[in-house]
Formats: sequence, C-alpha cells, structure tokens
Amino acid sequence: MTSTTWDSTPVMFKTDGAELRTVDIGGDISVAFVRFVAGTDMTPAFKGLPDDLCDCPHWGYVIKGRIKLHMTDGSAPVYSAGDAFYWAPGHAPEALEDCEFLDFSPSSEFRKVVDHVKAAVGG
Repeated sequence: MTSTTWDSTPVMFKTDGAELRTVDIGGDISVAFVRFVAGTDMTPAFKGLPDDLCDCPHWGYVIKGRIKLHMTDGSAPVYSAGDAFYWAPGHAPEALEDCEFLDFSPSSEFRKVVDHVKAAVGG
C-alpha cells in the first residue's frame, strides 16, 4: 500500500474519547489518523509499557486542536494545529482541546503499542 485516507484506514480502537485508525503504508512505516476529545489523557493506557509511556517514535502533523505530551523527563510540551512534530519514545498524549493529528511510525514498534492500548481501553 502506498496511500490511504481517513475513511479507507482500518479502525484499531474507538472509545468515547479517542479514535485511532492505522495501516502499514510500506517500508515498515505506518500512518495513523487520530482523534481525541478534549480532556482525553492516554497515560493510563500505556501502563505496563517501558516507563509506563509510549515507547514508539512518531513523526506527524497536528491538524486541529492542542495536544500536551507527558514525557519521561517530566517536561510537557504542547503542540497546536499547524505544528509538525517528532515525538521521541517515552511520551503520553493528553488532548487540551478536541484534536486530530496524523503520524508516521515504525510499523513493528507501533503495532506492539497499539495492541497494548487496545487491550487497555477495550477498544
């Protein structure tokens, strides 16, 4: 696969506060389309992963809203609509506003995190 859209990308999990759609687009890279409702904090879903945070790197773009990251080092950077980003391993997103973002991740690493989160959220 070399391209995809929101509608054609499979839903990996969907809750009242979060929706993740992802697919491998080739070269061991997955694209994810993500929506969070304001106030959604993904930190609890990462419990049990290294440092109880997402241990997969992501490169992406915030389409709508604002997202705060809880980082291993205690920092909490905020990303807003229009921001391109790199999120190093050791993070957990929290939606400060309703938000949407697109990210690219190494498929094999991301798959492990998604499976963990799916089990945690029952999604």
